[in-house]
Amino acid sequence: MIRFLINKVLRLALLLFAVATFSFILMSLSPIDPVDAYVGTAILNISPEQRQLIADRWGLDEPPLTRYGRWLQNIAGGDLGRSLIFNQPVIAVIGERFAASLWLMMFAWVLSGLLGFGLGVLAGLRQGSWLDQAIRFYAYTLASTPTFWLALLLLIFFSVALRWTPVCCATPPGVPLADATLLQRLHHLILPAAALSIIGVANIALHTRQKLIDVLHSDYALFARAQGESTAGIVWQHGLRNIALPAITLQFASLSELFGGSVLAEQVFAYPGLGEATVQAGLRGDVPLLLGIVLFSAIFVFTGNTLADLSYRLIDPRIRIGR
Repeated sequence: MIRFLINKVLRLALLLFAVATFSFILMSLSPIDPVDAYVGTAILNISPEQRQLIADRWGLDEPPLTRYGRWLQNIAGGDLGRSLIFNQPVIAVIGERFAASLWLMMFAWVLSGLLGFGLGVLAGLRQGSWLDQAIRFYAYTLASTPTFWLALLLLIFFSVALRWTPVCCATPPGVPLADATLLQRLHHLILPAAALSIIGVANIALHTRQKLIDVLHSDYALFARAQGESTAGIVWQHGLRNIALPAITLQFASLSELFGGSVLAEQVFAYPGLGEATVQAGLRGDVPLLLGIVLFSAIFVFTGNTLADLSYRLIDPRIRIGR
């Protein structure tokens, strides 16, 4: 276990260095001028001296290599810099926005995993039936459906036409996130979480279905059936653990897709989470915030994959950590 954890820490350090380097290079090559993006429409009203003061204030007039070296040095000390658009430390902005996004992503993550696994088992048990065909049609259709398009349909139907759900935001107007009740948060989470989970179901359902079909046609399943074991008993005794491992792998690997989907969903529903902050940082040239979010998302996905590796040992004792 110690060797496994040391290996993971070293891989995470190399991953963060690579992500930080390539992200900084891409941001440096961006055609967006950070000063113009920071000032916005007031760019015509400022003098060249004021523009220079802004560049000096944020260190934007220094060579890219100098800024990159100072940025790495600050990261080593736990300082991700200060956000240009929020005028707050990047860590504070990420912590505040992630607190809102965590509710959305975890709700959608759990819901998509449970629904995808359940639908995959049903489709595998009823291979070739109308239920199997319906589930596959649902999965194939939604697998190619853009998240923002589905989010707009849900918003138009449930919020505008039926008026069952809120149109936007994470809390009622005028209510801070910290003061919102659990019921208010869940009420505003329904549609964004549904938009993410409905699409996330497809991948897990299709892989679980195929894995269960392979298990039911395996030699040990045929031998158990010859001894009088029912199909439900075979699935319970032999199938669930075999199909759980790939499902868990896909579920934790989907964290990166979930984060990307939350960016689109939060834009549609005006949800004040980390995804919405990512879009704002990109459009307005907030390099410290955007780079901080990139590093945070890499840690987030890497942690999910590590938890998947650790969970294998609980499901299948034959698997050894580090092998």
